[in-house]
Amino acid sequence: MPYTLPQAAVAAERDRTTILRMIKSGKLSATRDPANNGWLIEPAELHRMYPARADAMADARADAQQRSADAAAVLEAKLEAERARAVVLEGVVDDLRRRLDKSEDERRATAEKLTALLSDSRSAPAAVPESPSPTRRSWWPWLRRG
Repeated sequence: MPYTLPQAAVAAERDRTTILRMIKSGKLSATRDPANNGWLIEPAELHRMYPARADAMADARADAQQRSADAAAVLEAKLEAERARAVVLEGVVDDLRRRLDKSEDERRATAEKLTALLSDSRSAPAAVPESPSPTRRSWWPWLRRG
């Protein structure tokens, strides 16, 4: 697996600019990474110029493993957070379903009560009392009978 420029600098125990100068002068061959336009240096090519030290290589590997472990821990924490969020959202959905069912039951009960009230008042119309026939009154007081 090829080194990036910072990894090559650590493995060779040189500065990044030194490695870059060697690439630009043609003494060290390297290719461009199409993804991020960084330099990719093959370990055999790098160690042809700068012999590898075992402890430097072990440090680079340990550093890469630590970064990988840190990234895995971050992803695991994000996954757990999303799982907890999903549980909360499921609880909210259940609560809303219960509320909707209760509201629907109350609406039906109210509709039934209204229907019962309206049908009861229409089935028995109120009787209109008959008033006794009024005595005839004259508008002219001197023409009163009686």
